[in-house]
Amino acid sequence: MSIYFFIFITLLLAELVYFRIASRFNIIDKPNERSSHASVVLRGGGIIFMIGAWVWSAFYGFQYPWFLAGLTLVAGISFVDDIHSLPDITRLLAQFAAAAMAFYQLDMLHWTMWWIVLVALIVYVGATNIINFMDGINGITAGYSLAVLAPLALVNEKMHFVEQSLIVSTILASIVFCIFNFRPKGKAKCFAGDVGSIGIAFIMLFLLGNVIIKTGDITWLIFLLVYGVDGCLTIVHRIMLHENLGQAHRKHAFQIMANELNIGHVKVSLLYMAMQLSVSLGFIFLCPDTSSSHWAYLGGALAVLTLAYVLFMRKYYHLHEEYLAALNK
Repeated sequence: MSIYFFIFITLLLAELVYFRIASRFNIIDKPNERSSHASVVLRGGGIIFMIGAWVWSAFYGFQYPWFLAGLTLVAGISFVDDIHSLPDITRLLAQFAAAAMAFYQLDMLHWTMWWIVLVALIVYVGATNIINFMDGINGITAGYSLAVLAPLALVNEKMHFVEQSLIVSTILASIVFCIFNFRPKGKAKCFAGDVGSIGIAFIMLFLLGNVIIKTGDITWLIFLLVYGVDGCLTIVHRIMLHENLGQAHRKHAFQIMANELNIGHVKVSLLYMAMQLSVSLGFIFLCPDTSSSHWAYLGGALAVLTLAYVLFMRKYYHLHEEYLAALNK
């Protein structure tokens, strides 16, 4: 426990040092018509997730060097993109290269299963970007991460698919970020930036990759189901509207809650945390440990969340259309 205390203090000090650097070099997030905030805020505070992995490695030994290299690559490129926008192809190449490093660490790069590896790489990078897209209001990135990491820690106590200290250290990094970001609208000290949302996504997917490989059961992806439903269905919605998917927007369900319905950022983030925790803990404690039960539970949870998303949008999406119409006047 004393080691975790030192890790927490180290991460807290590292975040404070970053704030001074960000202020010095004007690394900020300026609001625009697509933003859910109205004031200038420091950007890139989510770099603490990558720092947390390095600090963990320093304390516990460099047990996952390829994972750490991939995380550093993808978070580093994302940090540069936070400061000066990079071409999409540059970011994608870095993300695929980093995912390949994670797969090497997971001992997945085998030519005999090349098509499975290719599909898994696409899913890994796609999921990373969906998690990145979901970073839009105070507290949602770090809060949702805690809702994923805590159940993973519970499962790991039983299965030991990865070093528990890595999960705990990542939880500590999330708590440090929460101190400065999990606040009401207009009160956040910093935003995660792509370096944060991409970084924590990479870590969570690596941890999930470990448990999936150990069990041979991909239904463990249910630990990301709430984000998956909102993110994927929002993409489908935007395709139906013939929108440019690369353009910033405010069409996610959580954004409509925070912006059009004026529900507080903290309340919306807590709602997403509660939904994901309910789904994950139900999967762990209520679902029998059989493949058919896992798939049935996943299908049921997916159906409920999808229905909730569709009904919510049918009732409230017109408010967003009114907001867009007002902008164009």
